[in-house]
Amino acid sequence: MLHSLKAAPGSRKARKRVGRGSSSGTGTTAGRGTKGQQARTGKGRRFGFEGGQTPLVRRQPKLGGFRNPNSVSHEVVNVGDLEKHLDAGTYDVDALRASKLVRTGKQVKLLSRGEVKKKFDITVNAASKAAVAAIEKAGGKVTLM
Repeated sequence: MLHSLKAAPGSRKARKRVGRGSSSGTGTTAGRGTKGQQARTGKGRRFGFEGGQTPLVRRQPKLGGFRNPNSVSHEVVNVGDLEKHLDAGTYDVDALRASKLVRTGKQVKLLSRGEVKKKFDITVNAASKAAVAAIEKAGGKVTLM
């Protein structure tokens, strides 16, 4: 049974032999047309070649730089913001988020812009030395997570 299987008619096309004399139908130019870059031997052109025009890859600007995948960005809260918007007391990052002083899920850094007179016990991810000094001067305490 298997020895008698044959391909369907027209499904197997014979390879055309080119460049084998003018009476073969594909002699002389062998289907490459007359003259020009594609008619020459070794006709392959390198990837991205645009005929001598400056290629797209070279027309683009050379953008350098590097983005550190381990960088940590902080949302800033100033001591003046604490004084203005909150009552004296104990606060951590979640409490600052609840009070809408911190709006993103980023880490929180306390900075020293503004004045503080109320006593705050605050827990944040980072704080400047000046901010810690300002809070402690008002009788509060800064704890880093």
